[in-house]
Amino acid sequence: MAADTQHTPKPGSKAARREKARQQREAERLQEQQEQGNRRLRRTALVTAAVVAVTGGLYLVFDRSEQAAQNISYDVGKPSIGKTAPGFDLASSTGGKESLADHRGETVLLFFQEGAGCQPCWDQITDLEKSWKKVKGLGVDSMLSITTDPADLVKRKAKDDGIKTPVLSDPDLKVSKEYTTNQYGMMGTSKNGHSFVLVGPDGKIQWRADYGGAPDYTMYVKVDKLLSDLKAGRKA
Repeated sequence: MAADTQHTPKPGSKAARREKARQQREAERLQEQQEQGNRRLRRTALVTAAVVAVTGGLYLVFDRSEQAAQNISYDVGKPSIGKTAPGFDLASSTGGKESLADHRGETVLLFFQEGAGCQPCWDQITDLEKSWKKVKGLGVDSMLSITTDPADLVKRKAKDDGIKTPVLSDPDLKVSKEYTTNQYGMMGTSKNGHSFVLVGPDGKIQWRADYGGAPDYTMYVKVDKLLSDLKAGRKA
């Protein structure tokens, strides 16, 4: 008991006040540590919630994009199925000129597209070339793409992208207007949209799909979806 009394500061003394101040500082230090821990927990919770929200949002966008890609529809412009396809003779990315008459006796797929400013349009050609066995399996003999870009730009872009399909230049829109494919673009009527026209060996249109119109302004169609539409459209 004597030892305890000896080490306990006398109330009101300087030693007692120092001890009280020390205990208060210790309590404040412990409180600060606890608050820091709570802040870390809150930050972790917020970051986790943000990651979950972003991941969920990206999944939702991707899922909706996938659904949209599968459910995309198209218009059928004029000239329509059964009509004679307007002829043309245009500068080609492969050099010289190419005409529709050169393909008489073939089933040729015409792809009217926006041009150099639309990379998905060129990706469409690339993917069709990669899937050409499937395309040919539906009785298609050849493909031509038509854009309103000048011939030198078309040639350079086709070379840069390694495209073998002849890409034809229609800078004054003469052919595009005859096929009314410039009615389906996001740039008004100054460029084409994303239109496919299947011309049979007799020069008549067997199938047509104008994907590029409002409100979606589609600039790419998955190959399997495109070929499914082509197959179903020809049967109809």
